[in-house]
Amino acid sequence: MDNTTRREFLKYGGALGVALGAAGLSSIARAQEALKIGVVYVSPVAEIGWTKQHSLGVDAIKAEFGDKVELTVIDNIFMPQDAERIFRELAASGNRLVFGTSFSHGTPMQKVAPRFPEVAFEHCSGIVHLANLGTFEAKYYEGTFVAGAAGGHMSKSGKLGFIGGFPIPDIVGPANALLLGAQSVNPDATCNAIFLNSWFDPGKEKEAANTLISQGCDVICSMTDTATGVQVAGEKGAWSIGYASDMAKFGSGKQLTAFVLDWTSNYLRAARGVAEGTWKPEARWEGLAAGVVKMAPYNEAIPADVQTKLKQLEADIGGGKLHPYAGELKDQGGNVKVAAGSVLSDNDIRGMNWFVNGMIGKLG
Repeated sequence: MDNTTRREFLKYGGALGVALGAAGLSSIARAQEALKIGVVYVSPVAEIGWTKQHSLGVDAIKAEFGDKVELTVIDNIFMPQDAERIFRELAASGNRLVFGTSFSHGTPMQKVAPRFPEVAFEHCSGIVHLANLGTFEAKYYEGTFVAGAAGGHMSKSGKLGFIGGFPIPDIVGPANALLLGAQSVNPDATCNAIFLNSWFDPGKEKEAANTLISQGCDVICSMTDTATGVQVAGEKGAWSIGYASDMAKFGSGKQLTAFVLDWTSNYLRAARGVAEGTWKPEARWEGLAAGVVKMAPYNEAIPADVQTKLKQLEADIGGGKLHPYAGELKDQGGNVKVAAGSVLSDNDIRGMNWFVNGMIGKLG
């Protein structure tokens, strides 16, 4: 598998009308019968986190296909102008399947895909579908609801803290579900929210975590690409909730659980489809039932009977018996957004741009 850095990839020019060079992407010269796949990460692969979980999907493809696949992986691509160029170059250089792994990759992929109708594009966190552009996403809110319930059981202050990368629906929705899970245990629970406007900024995340703890929050959840929130919470004696990966090793024994993302089924499904000639664009949005969202082991400090309740909660959500966004739900202003007996629609969940009652913070 080729692992090519952003700087190396962007410096090439010439052949095939794309920015490629023999030293940078040796896969160009390899056997044509192999399935060529390009993958673009939004950040470098670390020990844990968002990009790490995507790398496990790539590893699953490599394990299944062996030498029948040629993988080119480009990391640390966040800016749309860079992403558009790289997606174009990957498509033009013979890759039959191209993955984008961030919401920020959406517009670039939507521009490039129509120019390469024979190439299959898969976008994680995408909402736009084209004839050759499919999407896959996780129901994060199912995991945060369960984690929030754990926090509701263990919090002494009744105050949770949430750190998000950006105030987009993919983050706002899970933040709301975190609080709703806590309120299912303690109706008076609240949640203070801070957005970093960055996926990867350990310094700002540390400052945010310290701020939340100083405000009395004794359960901290971060949806970023670092373990900083978990680490700071542990150092300060607060409980934490991990995101994307199990971050317990960084939490000083204080991580309650983590909602882990397992993308391997999405990567394998797309690769198999392209290899077999059966691929078609789909809108896949899966959670606990499909195993795309999984709960990390619960902290031993959580009483055994509570752990049993949390596992039953997982089963009830996965089986459709309980929905985290079941009404009545009110927003911060006290306005009813979901009536009693109703459930927030999938479209409204995926476009959530409001905070539930009890959230403390601003989206703008």
